[in-house]
Amino acid sequence: MRRLTTGAPGDVVHRVHDKVLGELVLSVLDVDSEAELDTVHDWVTKPRARFWGLGELSKEELRELYRHVDSLPSHHAFLLRRDGHPIALVQSYEPEYDPVGELYEVHDGDVGVHFFLGDRGAPVAGLTARVVRLIGDFVFAQPGAQRIVVEPDIDNDEAIALMTRIGFTLGPIIDLGHKRARLAFVDRPGGDAAAGEWS
Repeated sequence: MRRLTTGAPGDVVHRVHDKVLGELVLSVLDVDSEAELDTVHDWVTKPRARFWGLGELSKEELRELYRHVDSLPSHHAFLLRRDGHPIALVQSYEPEYDPVGELYEVHDGDVGVHFFLGDRGAPVAGLTARVVRLIGDFVFAQPGAQRIVVEPDIDNDEAIALMTRIGFTLGPIIDLGHKRARLAFVDRPGGDAAAGEWS
């Protein structure tokens, strides 16, 4: 069964109207769009993005990195917009084709997820939790996706606290070389759980 969603650069792959955040649209990252590349480069080179490990890349190096990601059937990158304004970079991947998968027992249907909230737009309480739930709904829209795997840096206390608060189960600490991370997992909702209720 299909596990990951993808498309051509710029394709809209998920759209939802959130009663609090407004229209949220997820599209395949298009690094040949100078506007998208500028946005992502600005985000990942900020000091608070140190956990992503991309802060030293030039724009052209970042473009080549995400062109490589786009060429892989196992890894995909997306840009999330809130009412037309970019707010987050999202990546999904099959852990068995990633260094993460060498450090834990991969289950059938596992989908790895990275996300970076680059902007927020108008202030809203609980915005990050709502974005994570949207990402979960997007991942679980594919019938082959059975469990989400995340690996926040062990020093990113805020991210780890958020994951546990919205229903993730903490797993082991892993060493990826460039960082030590805490694995966390959330299973696909049972039955006919409505969108937004996966956690």
